[in-house]
Amino acid sequence: MENNPFLNAQEQLRQAASLLEPQYKDKKVFRAVIEKLMTPQNLVQVELLVKMDNGKTQKFKAFRSQHNDARGPHKGGIRYHHNVSVEEVKALSMWMTWKCATTGIPYGGAKGGIIVDPSALSKGELERLSRAYARAITPYIGVWKDVPAPDVNTTGQIMAWMLDEYEKIIGRHEPGVFTGKPLEIGGSLGREEATGKGGVHVLEQLAKKLKLKPATTTVAIQGLGNVGYWFAKLASELGFNVVAVSGSRGGIVLNDMKKGLNLDAVMAHKKKTGSVTGFIGTRSISNAELLELPVDVLVPAALENVITAENAHRIHAKAIVEMANGPVTPEADEILWKKHILSVPDVLSNAGGVTVSYFEWVQNLYGYAWTKQEVFTKLEPLMVDAFNHMWAMHEKKNVHLRLAAYVNAVKRVVDAMILRGR
Repeated sequence: MENNPFLNAQEQLRQAASLLEPQYKDKKVFRAVIEKLMTPQNLVQVELLVKMDNGKTQKFKAFRSQHNDARGPHKGGIRYHHNVSVEEVKALSMWMTWKCATTGIPYGGAKGGIIVDPSALSKGELERLSRAYARAITPYIGVWKDVPAPDVNTTGQIMAWMLDEYEKIIGRHEPGVFTGKPLEIGGSLGREEATGKGGVHVLEQLAKKLKLKPATTTVAIQGLGNVGYWFAKLASELGFNVVAVSGSRGGIVLNDMKKGLNLDAVMAHKKKTGSVTGFIGTRSISNAELLELPVDVLVPAALENVITAENAHRIHAKAIVEMANGPVTPEADEILWKKHILSVPDVLSNAGGVTVSYFEWVQNLYGYAWTKQEVFTKLEPLMVDAFNHMWAMHEKKNVHLRLAAYVNAVKRVVDAMILRGR
């Protein structure tokens, strides 16, 4: 089960449903709605034919899973990865439904993917692949239907190609159909930092609840991509001590953990050498070792399923802020809960990204751009409010934070389904 993300997602829904059911008078209707939420509303599976630079045509398998749209249009990223599978895309689309409901933004969940190693493609091949995918999903997307965005190995440039292809087909401008776009064609200021910034708002609230002062709070971050980098940088600026970080080629931890890393210097070292390892005043550690450091807050910001039943016993952090999607398995959740380690779930911690995507969509719909300050001013109260809702449910039901967030999110979706008579 640990390796099948869709079975994990279904199990998490079952747990939330069992806590919610007593609140509903009509059990039959409630159970029918939960049953519908167990699978996506729609699953698009296509084979894309792409002309390669050598003149040959290559086939690529591609997917778009649309989980639920009771609260609004589907929303979710498109990933390019050789490990993309239909099970993964279905799970991620379900998690997107809960993520949007957690912060209260008016979307349901979706996710797309292509089985491809994008690093093996030329720029021309990448563009032709992206346009082929846009053509395949055009009948299923739209500003009030489904709004895709970048995800693993996809960029603003790829969104630009897809938007252009979509608009050619429909014969008009509709910039809000894709988010995460470059600024020049309707992107939003603040999108780059959004996921990390939202996570740092969560870290601040968590520190208050656990009575941790930033100056004496140690943080370890696995993953230094866009999300991990901005989380590390913004947390450091607030006075938190980021004492360990890692990239794809391993990590580092400060020899003296009383003060934090100089993030700008670490990134300069990484740019120069290709890795964070060897940075002055640190010792090298593996990604697995980083997870087991005796820090106050652990931040998995890279891949899913990194904290499992196998290593959960060795986690020494006081709390976890999940910036990656699905980094903690359901089995690990139970172990951490018994060890009194609180894990703030991905559906809240990394929801800053989709929230600012929502702001981009809103700006596109009324053709007016906000300043970066306006974007961030609107982001913080949504993240803080969602955290407080989750914390209240955690205390009321005495359950771990993921279950608390799921109960709140699933209730919002179930209520929308019942109101619609679905």
